[in-house]
Amino acid sequence: MSRTPVNLLKRYLLLAVGLAIMAFGVGFSIQAGLGTSPISSLPYVLSLFTPFTVGTATIAMHVTLILLQILLLRKQYDPIQLIQLPVALIFGTLTDFSVWMLQGLTPGSYPMQWVFCIIGILLVGVGVSFEVTADVVTLAGEGMVLAVCKVFPVPFAKGKVGFDITLVVPACVLSLIFLGYLAGVREGTVAAAICVGLTAKQVNRPMKRFAQRFGD
Repeated sequence: MSRTPVNLLKRYLLLAVGLAIMAFGVGFSIQAGLGTSPISSLPYVLSLFTPFTVGTATIAMHVTLILLQILLLRKQYDPIQLIQLPVALIFGTLTDFSVWMLQGLTPGSYPMQWVFCIIGILLVGVGVSFEVTADVVTLAGEGMVLAVCKVFPVPFAKGKVGFDITLVVPACVLSLIFLGYLAGVREGTVAAAICVGLTAKQVNRPMKRFAQRFGD
């Protein structure tokens, strides 16, 4: 896809669709009750003992990550990445919408919980693939990892693992302190950490062919 105004508009449309798909993936993972993906674990836990919704907490976390990127990169920070802010607002709003839409769906057994969890993982993976294919701006979480890798000699894969841990650990601690039990982090979190990236890689192949036709 080229960078003409029309194709740029198409890229942002592709990103918007990806955000919607990811948001519903988060919604399904929440309804599954087996733990959310690492990136959503902290906002979800915060929503359980604060007035924030999952979407509002997600927006707050993304804004914090954007500020941290600016502080970390300073003069190296590319102002175009400020587009992460409206993207965060849209993603947070869509997340709350997905949670509202899916609130009536409750898995009645442990196997059904896994069905919901797998649907959530697949949707998040597909959404990530749309985001990568659009290639206009990264979400704040990815942007933070890239910023760390730019300042410190850390490979992206290791930086991503470290970033996930910095979200999951506070989520665990806060849930134990304020709720008295472990919330938002379970076997589904581990599955999401492993399988979302694998799903995105598989979807990237047909998405590349689609992008070539979509950008014509």
